[in-house]
Amino acid sequence: MTEQGNRPDAVRVKRLNAGAELPKRQTTGSAGYDLRACIEEKVTIEPGGQALFPTGLAVEIPQGFVGLIYTRSGLGIKHGIAVANGVGVIDSDYRGELHVGLRNFGGKPYTIEPGERIAQLIFQPVYLPRLEEAEELSETGRDQGGFGSTGTR
Repeated sequence: MTEQGNRPDAVRVKRLNAGAELPKRQTTGSAGYDLRACIEEKVTIEPGGQALFPTGLAVEIPQGFVGLIYTRSGLGIKHGIAVANGVGVIDSDYRGELHVGLRNFGGKPYTIEPGERIAQLIFQPVYLPRLEEAEELSETGRDQGGFGSTGTR
């Protein structure tokens, strides 16, 4: 750990498959580490379909942090391929293989190639407060207004 806010200097990554590539940031400004499909053959996802892809990797996320798996913007915008459950959550006590569920929200079949970058992994601190049951909650100007209560303009 560093002296700055107990941020880890490194996160340990274990290669579970000899063909797996370690996650990597593509630019110095990238927030996410690209995850690749560790598959031996192409997999086509039909429109409306989904598939689960192994990465061949396990990670040791430090306590107090979480790994979040997000859609790669190019796959999402250009092809309609997105992480099936919105965002994948990797808890700090999980040591199994990372898998990425992808769903085709687009109108055309999309084929994932072996080694293709399919998602991005981002590490963030987690705030875990003590939860208290309450009879009443403080009032606000918005109060219970939700689901579009503030309008669109």
